[in-house]
Amino acid sequence: MTEQILAGKTGVVFGVANKRSIAWAIAKAWAAAGARLIFNYQGERLKENVQELIGEFGEKTPLFPCDVSSDDEIRAFFGSVRAETERLDLMLHSLAFAPKEALEGDFVSTTREAFRTAHDISAYSLVALAREVAPMMTNGGSIVAMTYYGSEKVVPHYNVMGVAKASLEASTRYLAYDLGPKKIRVNCISAGPVQTLAARGISGFTQMLKHYQERAPLKRSCDPAELGETGVFLASDGAAAITGQVIYVDGGYQIMGM
Repeated sequence: MTEQILAGKTGVVFGVANKRSIAWAIAKAWAAAGARLIFNYQGERLKENVQELIGEFGEKTPLFPCDVSSDDEIRAFFGSVRAETERLDLMLHSLAFAPKEALEGDFVSTTREAFRTAHDISAYSLVALAREVAPMMTNGGSIVAMTYYGSEKVVPHYNVMGVAKASLEASTRYLAYDLGPKKIRVNCISAGPVQTLAARGISGFTQMLKHYQERAPLKRSCDPAELGETGVFLASDGAAAITGQVIYVDGGYQIMGM
């Protein structure tokens, strides 16, 4: 059981889709550390899934719709949140999307629409959500986003998502600068490959996992619980002087040249 280092803190969690979601691993760790959480779901199809999962935090855990590609839905979501709490301390952004065909074949074939969609959902949404959450973080706060190594090096088939993650990481730095005076920290966790629904959409994912087992200093990638613990650290006062950073939780793979 994690020590209650987030007791008294309230957070919003974006991106839980099912029990294998990285967002769910971090949400569970935040809750175990004492945080009270509010969740989003995107579309009725996912609502039941998320509702069932958050049931383990008690029936009164708030859950509101929010499609992050809509500024109106984002505003409505935070309107509902303000009815639940005056202050927020934490926000998790675990959202990414690119059309399936953009994650197959060559990057050079990426359509304008696929490029726009990937950047809108995977990177711009962090800016849009930060703008709404910042005024509620009256006591400072921690914003955590999820990224991946494909942002800085070519990972075959990751394609436009790698470019969108690079945009997400740059957005994190600019947000960290803007929000720093309000004592709001903004960081990314760069996770090694993890068996999630989203990961299974990337062609060649199994080989990727095997590659980490062969090349990473720790001879493995990471597991969701470890991402949860890193999420707790970044949300806690232990990370009070850390902002604008990308923290790699990947068995050390990122340090390797060959």
